[in-house]
Amino acid sequence: MEKLIITAAITGAATVPSLTPYLPITPKEIADSAIDAAKTGAAIAHIHARRPEDGFPSSDPALFEEIVHRIRERSNVIICITTGGSTLMTIEERTAVIPMLVPEMCSFNLGSINFALHTALPGIQTFKYSWEKEYLEKSKDFIFKNTFKDFEYLCGIIQKTHTRPELEIYDVGHLYNLDHIVSKGFLSPPFHLQFVMGVLGGIRGNPEDLTFLLTKANVLFGKNNFTWSVIGVGASEINLSTMAIHMGGHVRVGLEDNIYLKKGVLAKSNAELVQKIVDLAGMLNRDIASSEEARQILCIT
Repeated sequence: MEKLIITAAITGAATVPSLTPYLPITPKEIADSAIDAAKTGAAIAHIHARRPEDGFPSSDPALFEEIVHRIRERSNVIICITTGGSTLMTIEERTAVIPMLVPEMCSFNLGSINFALHTALPGIQTFKYSWEKEYLEKSKDFIFKNTFKDFEYLCGIIQKTHTRPELEIYDVGHLYNLDHIVSKGFLSPPFHLQFVMGVLGGIRGNPEDLTFLLTKANVLFGKNNFTWSVIGVGASEINLSTMAIHMGGHVRVGLEDNIYLKKGVLAKSNAELVQKIVDLAGMLNRDIASSEEARQILCIT
């Protein structure tokens, strides 16, 4: 079995600061958190940016540039930059930093979904920043847009920059979208699939959902033509991570996806969440991949 690749999703755009005081916001905080996660065992750092003054999700190239520069100065971790951004950004805004910074990896979302965040509202008594409540409420009536035109636009960028796409699968239809893109010659194997599970609007985070996605990917692409990883949003994170470790897949954790170390206990850092997976992998006799080993597994040149 391949060594386990752990991705740390450092800050994201879905977690609002009022949910946890430990969410990295400034470029320095985000970079430091990524470096600490890498030291703990993460081979990949998944990067979003936020406005330093209030934590609002940002596509500002200057913020991404500072984050990436700080990480590259001190770590060999693979940097995977989001092209998802937030649901409020255009595809041009979401992808602008890829040709500018030429990261080794970037996310590639394979379908439009209802990306609902409003279920977090009842758990917040006091909002730290004025934008947060409206941001969560508006998600009831907003679609995370990823169209076939968007796919072609992003394919053009990754072909020019030779950036390795992390293919985000929120539901089974997204695998069929990928199959179509492949049939048209826009992408070719080997692929790295990231099963994003537990977002309200996408597939749930149940065990049978993961086995279904993996079975369908095997049918469409052949099991030797892709690697795969799983994101369990919220409470499903550790359960799905355990399955992925046992089944030969890889794992993403981080404060973008889940803020709890265990029920009722907030994780104080991304490194704490990574350490939990390292410990779990040890119990399941799965070795952890370094960043260099992950580059070989993922065919990053």
